[in-house]
Amino acid sequence: MRYLSIDIEATGLNENDYMIEFGMIPFCTETKKVEDSLARNFYIKCPSFETLKPRLDKWVIEHNEMLIHKAHVTGLHMDSFRDELETYLISKEVKNYFKNEKNEKIILFGKSMSAIDLPFLNRDLSWEFMRKHFHHRNLDLSSTANTLIDLKFIPAECSSGSKLMSFLGMGEVKHTALEDAKNTALMYLKLLDMFQRKN
Repeated sequence: MRYLSIDIEATGLNENDYMIEFGMIPFCTETKKVEDSLARNFYIKCPSFETLKPRLDKWVIEHNEMLIHKAHVTGLHMDSFRDELETYLISKEVKNYFKNEKNEKIILFGKSMSAIDLPFLNRDLSWEFMRKHFHHRNLDLSSTANTLIDLKFIPAECSSGSKLMSFLGMGEVKHTALEDAKNTALMYLKLLDMFQRKN
């Protein structure tokens, strides 16, 4: 199957926080390859770091100051981001890539999607936009990892994304949207390969 791996970076995990970066890259489980030519990354405008700082978590202050600054200065307004994303989704290249999926909507793939990605995307892009372009089913690496832990196929600590990356020999989580979207897809492909080899 073919999926669109996505990741977002935000100013926090609370309902009033801002989505500030969005990355995506398609991949195929048959060819075991990600499609770098269709990878995209967007920065999304937010208030300045100084304005946001009083309500930011300590981790965000320590790790994402530069990202917030870049989003504030160079990011797209949400309406422009929505238009750019829609242009991508209806482009000939993207439609051709997913054409073998029985003309169904694109299935989104990510990590811990119910915690941040899907709530923020539904809120900021609208429920109608999400239903128009994406399948109601999605695939979540965190859920897949938990299933493999229950099957005693991978260690229990792999429920953590950073521990899973380390287990698979892929280094550390980057906390940039496109790199994390790509690495999440590659982790899934590695897990599929491990499972198929064992069986």
